Amino acid sequence: MRIAAVLADRCQPKKCNKECERFCPLNRTGSQCVTFGDKGKPIISEALCQGCGICTNKCMFKAIKIIGLADELKEDIVHRYGENAFRLYRLPVPKKGIVTGILGPNGIGKTTAIRMLSGAETPNLGDYENPPSREEVLKHFAGTELHDYLQSVYEGKIKTAIKPQYVDKLPQSVKGVVRDLLVKVQERMTVEEAAETFDLAGVLDRELDKLSGGELQRLAMAATVMKEADVYYFDEPTSYLDIYQRVRMARIIKDLSRDKQVVVIEHDLAILDFLADNVNLVYGSEGAYGVFTLARQVRTAINAYLDGYLPEENIRFRDRPIEFEASPPRGDWQTADVISFDGLKNDFGGFSLDITGGSVKIGESVGIVGPNGTGKTTFVKMLAGMIEADSGSLEGEVKLSYKPQYISADFDGTVQELLFSKNYETISSGFFSGEVIEPLGIKFLMDKKVSRLSGGELQRVAIAICLSEEADMYLFDEPSAYLDSNQRMIAAKTIRRMMEKTGRSAMVVDHDVYFLDMVSDSMMVFGGDPGVHGVGEGPFDMRDGMNRFLSAVDITFRRDADTHRPRINKPDSRLDREQKSNGEFYYS
Repeated sequence: MRIAAVLADRCQPKKCNKECERFCPLNRTGSQCVTFGDKGKPIISEALCQGCGICTNKCMFKAIKIIGLADELKEDIVHRYGENAFRLYRLPVPKKGIVTGILGPNGIGKTTAIRMLSGAETPNLGDYENPPSREEVLKHFAGTELHDYLQSVYEGKIKTAIKPQYVDKLPQSVKGVVRDLLVKVQERMTVEEAAETFDLAGVLDRELDKLSGGELQRLAMAATVMKEADVYYFDEPTSYLDIYQRVRMARIIKDLSRDKQVVVIEHDLAILDFLADNVNLVYGSEGAYGVFTLARQVRTAINAYLDGYLPEENIRFRDRPIEFEASPPRGDWQTADVISFDGLKNDFGGFSLDITGGSVKIGESVGIVGPNGTGKTTFVKMLAGMIEADSGSLEGEVKLSYKPQYISADFDGTVQELLFSKNYETISSGFFSGEVIEPLGIKFLMDKKVSRLSGGELQRVAIAICLSEEADMYLFDEPSAYLDSNQRMIAAKTIRRMMEKTGRSAMVVDHDVYFLDMVSDSMMVFGGDPGVHGVGEGPFDMRDGMNRFLSAVDITFRRDADTHRPRINKPDSRLDREQKSNGEFYYS
C-alpha cells in the first residue's frame, strides 16, 4: 500500500515552478498523477503513483511524502482528514484498573485518538467525503474490544473527562478566577480539597490570565480529576511542572486508576515509566500518518521506542537507537575554570537567593535541578549579566550565549531570515548544518514564518540560535519544554555533542531526568522555600548531585539492564528500600 501526503504548511506553490507536476514521469506520459486543485496545492493520485520519489526529491520545501505501508493496514484505517492529508490507523483501548500510556512523536495522531475515544469526534474510517454514521462505525469494529468501548461511549453509558494538551490557552476560553472554575466541577472532591491536593490554595482568588504555566497545569489537572467520570484522559499532564510536581501528579493519576480507566499521553519517559502499566506506541510520519501498536508492558514499550524497532511488525521507525551511558560521567575534571562564583546573594524583597561557592570547568556540562521558584532562572540570568548580584564574587571573563526560558516569536520574517540575521557564517557552514540544523529538523522550518511556529518548533530554533553564537559557555533554560520525547533525546545529544566537539562549557536548567542524564557531567542542586528563599549548591559530580536531588524528591532510580536508561523504582519496592538504606538514590 502506498500513501501520498502533502504537508500544507510547507507547500508554497507561489515560490516554486511546480516541479512535482512537471517532473512526474506519469504526467509526462499524459496521465494525471500530480495535478493542482482549487486551493493551489498539489493533489497526488495514490492509485497512479508508482513511488518513484522524484516529486519528493524535486520539492524544494520537502512538502511531499510518498510512503509505502504494509497492505494489512488498509483494513485498520480509523480516520482520514482529506485527500493527501493525515490518516490514522488503529486505536488504543482503555482498561479499568490500569494506566494506559501513549508514547510517540508530535504530529502523528495521539490527540486525535483521544478525541475519537472520548466521543468528541467520530472516526470516518478513511471516507472523508461521505463519513459513516456511528452505527456504521460500530458495525465496522464488531467483535472487538473497541466496539464495546465505543458503543458505551455513544450510548452515554461512559462519561469521559479530558485534561487538554495546551493549558496555556485556558485563559482565552475561561474567564474569571480559579475558584469560579473549580466550583463548576466539584464532584469527586471539594474546592478546598482540590486546592490542597494540587497546591492551588495560594491562587484560588487569582485571575486565570495571571497564572504561570505550572499553575495553569495544576489547575487543569484539578478540574479534570474533580469531575466524576468513568474514563480520564490526560494529554501531557507534566509540562511546565518541576520534578517534584511531576511525581506528585503521577501518584495522583495512579491512585485514580484503581477504579477508573485512565489514558495518559506523556513525553517525560521517566514519569511515563513510573505511572503507566501498559503503553501503546505510535509510529508514523509527522503530518502524513500514524499507527498505534498493540499495548505492551511499559518497560518493553519504552525500550522498543528507544531502540526504534518493532520486531513483531518488522518496522524500524528510527535510523539508530537512542543510547544511554552505563555509568555516570567522570567527575575528576582536570581542565581550568571557565567561570567561578562564591557567596552570590540577591534580595528581591519577596524572594531572596543564596548561591554557595562553585565553578564550571572548560568543556564541562552542568545540569541544574530543583523545584520551580527556587531561583534557577535567576541564577542563570546572573551569569548572563542580566541581573546583578547584591554581594559575592563572580570571576571569569567569558562570552556567554543564553537561551531564555520563555521564547518570543516576535520576528516578522521566516526562520531562515531569523537565523541568518543572528549568525550567517556559522549557520551556513557545513559543520553547523550537520551537527545542529539537520538533527534538530530546522531545515524543514526554514521557509515558515516565525510567528506561525509551534512551541516545539520555536524551541528547536532557539536552541540552534544559542548554539550558533561564538561563546565560551552556553546557558540553556528548560530546552526540553514543548519537545516530544524523541526531540528531547535528539536535542540533548546535539547539545552534548556540540560541547564535546568545540570544547565549550554549558549549563542546562531542566526538569526531565532523561534529558539531564544525557547532557550533564555534573549537577547543581537548588532547594529552599519556593517563592520565598532559594539556595543553590554545587556543582557536584553526577552521582552526588543526583543523590542530593532525588533524596529530597523521595524517589530512587535504577539503570535498565538492556538500555541503561534511568528508571524510577516503584515506591517501597525491594530496590527502592535497599537504595534508600544505602543512600544511593540515583542508581546502583
